[in-house]
Amino acid sequence: MKAYLFTIILIINFSQSQAANWQVCAECSCSQLSEAIEAASPGDTLTVDSGLYQEGRIIIGKSLVLRGNNYPRIDGKGESEVITITADHVSLVGFQIQNVGHSYLEDRAGIRVQKAKHFIIQNNRLINTFFGIYLEHAQYGLISHNFIEGQAIEEMSSGNAIHLWYSKHVEITDNEISGHRDGIYFEFVDNSQVRRNKSHHNLRYGLHFMFSNDDEYHQNIFRENGAGVAVMFSKKIRLTENQFIENWGRAAYGLLLKEIYDADIIDNHFEHNTLGIHVEGCSRILYKANTFLYNGWAMRVAGGCSKNEIKGNNFIDNTFDLSMNSQVGDNYFDGNYWSDYASYDLDRDGIGDVPHNPVKLFSYVVNQSPEAIMLLRSTFVDLLNFSEKVSPVFSPPGLEDQQPHIKPFSQNFKTYADDSASQDF
Repeated sequence: MKAYLFTIILIINFSQSQAANWQVCAECSCSQLSEAIEAASPGDTLTVDSGLYQEGRIIIGKSLVLRGNNYPRIDGKGESEVITITADHVSLVGFQIQNVGHSYLEDRAGIRVQKAKHFIIQNNRLINTFFGIYLEHAQYGLISHNFIEGQAIEEMSSGNAIHLWYSKHVEITDNEISGHRDGIYFEFVDNSQVRRNKSHHNLRYGLHFMFSNDDEYHQNIFRENGAGVAVMFSKKIRLTENQFIENWGRAAYGLLLKEIYDADIIDNHFEHNTLGIHVEGCSRILYKANTFLYNGWAMRVAGGCSKNEIKGNNFIDNTFDLSMNSQVGDNYFDGNYWSDYASYDLDRDGIGDVPHNPVKLFSYVVNQSPEAIMLLRSTFVDLLNFSEKVSPVFSPPGLEDQQPHIKPFSQNFKTYADDSASQDF
């Protein structure tokens, strides 16, 4: 990916040395952005001064560099899409795109990239744009340091902040996203990276992707969304060093995995979620070095899961650490730290001498009758859980951590400051 971006920069720099520069401002010969695009030749640079430009349906069909001074406002007046990129080697930097018209018939966007390659969309503000940045059949691009703020009220009448469809080799880094249906949405997107983004206060998901393979998601913050991240029908995924925080609600979770294969879920932090991870129909997934802290359920594993490894994780002060409604099979649960493990370590090797059963009887009761959660802190529930610990009845046979750690693991995870994906606007 870095090699591709380096190539883009070299091409742009070379073309600039051969190209003309155009100035766009109220007093200039070109007072509208669409006029300058029409007059320019491929490889030219357009510099747009600050101010309000009320024009929509701007089509960039040439290889151009567009730069804004002090965030010129390109306003669609609530009537149309604003900018559509259809040419390769386009760079769009430093604009405020605003007021895209909502539509139930078409997915209008602030910036659309359509069948184009080698593009850069960087350091822009997108305000009230329905869909923010929309890629379709796009390749080899960078979407970086953008601020995207929507005004979504209900899912059916709102769009996604960054939306990719049938695209590949795209890098999405250091963006701040809020107020949309989904923060980031992938469908049929391969060999792409999502890094250091902050996605918060979106109606449905902070990140939602399906049918997307060989992708990496690293050091992102998903906070206070309807649900954190949903991953469906994909393979060869790496989720590392992400934060899933305060995704609360009756059906909310930090991370939903459905029909996922050959993935790594490593060194992530799940805190204050209704459900840390919900897993269904997934195989060959490694869950390692994750921390589950103060969640309702840390992990809930449904049927159809096989050859998964859950090891080296911290389960700390969750209401329920683990719920599993199927046979353990060839899933592996050893070598984790459980804060409610109460036993001894006589040989002082750091591993408990007695296996730990992480499933509480009351979690089974709540799964069957959610209203029973009202009894959570009662003495009756303590007796239920103790009876299950002494004589397991509802725990799937073999569901034990044979090597529970006495002390929590030190997590390689770093706490990324809230402003790590933000700009001073």
